[in-house]
Amino acid sequence: MEQFQIETAQNISISQNTAHLGDRMLAYIIDSFVVTIYMILVIWLLLAMDIDFSDMWALYLLLSLPAFLYYVLLETFMDGKTIGKSLMHIRVVKLDGSKPSFASYFVRWILRIIDVTLTSGGVAVLTILIRGKGQRVGDIAAGTTVISEKQRVSLKDTLLRELPDGYVPRYPQVTVFKDNEMQTIKELFDAAKRNGDHQIILTLSDRIKDVTQISTELKPVDFVDIVIKDYNFYTQEL
Repeated sequence: MEQFQIETAQNISISQNTAHLGDRMLAYIIDSFVVTIYMILVIWLLLAMDIDFSDMWALYLLLSLPAFLYYVLLETFMDGKTIGKSLMHIRVVKLDGSKPSFASYFVRWILRIIDVTLTSGGVAVLTILIRGKGQRVGDIAAGTTVISEKQRVSLKDTLLRELPDGYVPRYPQVTVFKDNEMQTIKELFDAAKRNGDHQIILTLSDRIKDVTQISTELKPVDFVDIVIKDYNFYTQEL
């Protein structure tokens, strides 16, 4: 799993984890299974209807459209996810942190013919491994990638923040917060960084400054991170 940095228009640097290649392949297998089951049901329905062949062919083309448009439709209406991606907790996003447009999803879908269909996924795998940032040809053209939304439990998932040796705090004012308040701040901050939600980070930064009367030129993402670390430093010293 590789990390890449997103620099938003608000000068917030956000780290994202690209989806593991294995997760993307499993998502593809699940999606292929869903499409196959759907097409089997369509064929079974048409045979059960016992209609003229010419009418059956026209109806088959109509009913197979959802399967043909599966990826572009689901990613558009499910916020960058398909059924397989949802189960594997991965999602399509823009490299600049913004939500992909329909055009981005459409470009990925069209180039899937080269990435996956014609080469049995060989071009996609090779491009992802060589290019970095989790991009196949369709992602490169659309300016997108696929990120992992899996949460890894560690020391950072508790109130405590691991501090480096010799850590020097900056803001003693942070002790005005209570443990439950800082826990809420930390949970919101960590979730916002995972999801690329810079607006929440900006709101947290502004709220902390209002309560503590701290004035700083630090980027909001750096400021909130230091506040959490400082709180841990002072409370651990008590």
